[in-house]
Amino acid sequence: MTQLRTMSQSEYDLWLAESIAGYAKEKVASGQWSRERSLQLSRQEYAALLPRGLATPENHLFTITDDQGEPVGMLWYAVTTQFEKPVAYIYDVVVLDHRRREGHALAALQLLEQEAQQRGLTGISLHVFGHNTGARALYEKLGYGPTSISLFKPLGLLAT
Repeated sequence: MTQLRTMSQSEYDLWLAESIAGYAKEKVASGQWSRERSLQLSRQEYAALLPRGLATPENHLFTITDDQGEPVGMLWYAVTTQFEKPVAYIYDVVVLDHRRREGHALAALQLLEQEAQQRGLTGISLHVFGHNTGARALYEKLGYGPTSISLFKPLGLLAT
């Protein structure tokens, strides 16, 4: 049975390094950042979002574990405001490559729903990159719907 447990400092340190690099790569793939500046920009965003690391107020970082208690991924959300109501905003949810397609992300998001309701939050919000069709399909399956859609058409040098 998939569970969420509070992330340890050593898990956080490992996740942060991997997440900064992964986020930079996604921003480049989406055409939003140049490859040359992506790591610097990613580090800046993470420093602004998590200035106190695990102790950053209103941020909750979890390790996703399997039925044996083994780590299989992580989930990070923050309590924010949307539509003038308190919501959980998912910043990151990831399952280890070799543990994907086992239902852990689905279960973790369902556990987050329970936690959000217990905290009196009115919804869950997130951003997903347009090219991440697998994640989009999972979110749609769970009842997430778009609140805005940004589109882009590359021209000239960007189109190659």
